[in-house]
Amino acid sequence: MSAAPDRSTAVEPSADDRKKIASALLRYRVLAYATGLWLLLLVGEMVAKYIIGVEDVPAWIAIVHGWVYAVYLLVTFDLAIKVRWPVPRTIGTLLAGTVPLLSFFVEHRRTQQVKRDFGV
Repeated sequence: MSAAPDRSTAVEPSADDRKKIASALLRYRVLAYATGLWLLLLVGEMVAKYIIGVEDVPAWIAIVHGWVYAVYLLVTFDLAIKVRWPVPRTIGTLLAGTVPLLSFFVEHRRTQQVKRDFGV
């Protein structure tokens, strides 16, 4: 089974659709990086608190990561709808913000794929 979309039956996106996809892709990329960075900070906080035993770690890091991840879910879902990702790819991309460093790798692959498939 090929990972590339079937171009024989697919309709070429209009210039307006490409602009919307490019905009959604940019939002997704920014939030993927932000989510990944805040998740790394959260992991650092947990290591400092529970492994090293630091007493006064800032609790707001978890809260910020949660809000950034919530926005990441929205913009990723928006991009998935615009580019018509299959459900498993959408779910995998949505969950990438929960594993440290994974959001960076998934963002890179999804960006390459969208740029290749839609010419944005």
